[in-house]
Amino acid sequence: MLSRILGFVRDAMILAFLGTGPLYQAYVVAFRLPNMFRRFFAEGAFNMAFVPMFSKRLEGGEDPDGFASDAFAGLATILIGLTVLALAAMPWLMYALASGFAGQEQFTLSVEFGRIAFPYILFISLAALLSGMLNAAGRFAAAAAAPVLLNILLVAAMTLAAWSGGDVARALIWMIPVAGVAQFALLWVAVKRAGFKVTLKRPRYTPQMRNLVRVAIPAALAGGVVQINLLVGQQVASYFDKAVGWLFAADRLYQLPLGVVGIAIGIVLLPDLSRRLKAEDSEGSKTALSRAGELALALTIPSAIALIVIPLPLVSVLFERGAATAQDSAAIALAVAIYGLGLPAFVLQKVMQPVFFAREDTRRPFYYAIVSMVVNAALAIGLAPLIGWFAPAIATTVAAWVMVFLLRAGSRTFGDVAHFDARFGQRVWRMVAASLIMGIVLWIAAATLAPFLGMPWIRAGALTVLIGIGISVYFTVGQLLGAFSISEMKSSLRRSS
Repeated sequence: MLSRILGFVRDAMILAFLGTGPLYQAYVVAFRLPNMFRRFFAEGAFNMAFVPMFSKRLEGGEDPDGFASDAFAGLATILIGLTVLALAAMPWLMYALASGFAGQEQFTLSVEFGRIAFPYILFISLAALLSGMLNAAGRFAAAAAAPVLLNILLVAAMTLAAWSGGDVARALIWMIPVAGVAQFALLWVAVKRAGFKVTLKRPRYTPQMRNLVRVAIPAALAGGVVQINLLVGQQVASYFDKAVGWLFAADRLYQLPLGVVGIAIGIVLLPDLSRRLKAEDSEGSKTALSRAGELALALTIPSAIALIVIPLPLVSVLFERGAATAQDSAAIALAVAIYGLGLPAFVLQKVMQPVFFAREDTRRPFYYAIVSMVVNAALAIGLAPLIGWFAPAIATTVAAWVMVFLLRAGSRTFGDVAHFDARFGQRVWRMVAASLIMGIVLWIAAATLAPFLGMPWIRAGALTVLIGIGISVYFTVGQLLGAFSISEMKSSLRRSS
């Protein structure tokens, strides 16, 4: 939560200093590039493949440190080679990611910023592997704190550059690889304190590493499908003025509930399911999956309704200042509402994918990801000439729901253990009802508070009141309808912290 709040501060400052012009669009493309590869090589391939294998070795006492050291050496070797190649091929990468920038100022800036930011992937991907080790051991605090450090350093760099009259954009982009080194150092120390010993060694292609690679390759695509879909959208959006910046800002807003709820629960659930499967605890696996799904949707469904009902107040208060204009707010709000329709799907993916990954089945999620990407690309490219710049947002949302339906259908082959239990089914519809009631109240409250939401010095307080009304209504109605138990939710959150 602290990471996401600081992320809002960071993004609001970037928009205020840079607006949505060439500098901001170049930053978006340059920062998203190493993040895309990080999702593939770290959070996608290595996290989804490495964590279940490491968890099982940790549970069975089968030399987890040796396995982690071999994985670290292999990942570092791949990343160093990738970094060198990417730095040399950066102009061609930019054509692949945002060909609509060609011949414009933001293309040259994107190449420059991309070369500065790309080494971030080396340090943050190795940090992600260390995070996986900590998560497998049930230690989540240090891994969750690493993005906090990133945001603190980026905010500090912009603040110092603005105060000294320096170049804010270049101070921001140069701080990205520095922050990667700092995050890696933080997690390296945390792993040592947790009692693990990662040895720096020459990479070896052992049978264990061969199995890891076999599982990791399809996991790379399956785990990074959302990023791929966003990049397809970015390519389409690059042909529309300012659209890349608008979609990125909207993405940052809906990432708050996705990151705090979906990704966090998925991170906790994967090693938990892996350990339970190793111990042949089938009933415990089903219960863990169902309670994770309940908690995720209890917090996600109302968030989605809020993004759909009051996107403009959220966007204008959070982002509209400095170089960011009312036109920018209106465009970003439209994209936020569309992404809100897909938010439950994005979160459900994070809950349902561990069912496959815990069993080291990454091939079927890989095939589902292919289908989802085809749907996304077809809609984004096909709708853009008809409706304009926000076609990628619609495509991403539809593709997310397609992925969920495919995961749900595929999980049936695991038997009853991979299904949500009866209690989950009873409570979900009550959550929907409570969220819809909250949405109606939010719409009325937003109309009432509209004059105050437009006043510069009062609007933050008015938005706080509006959000407070929504939270109060949802949890009161949800408790009355039996959608959830506040005490159970608190207990679940404590176990996930």
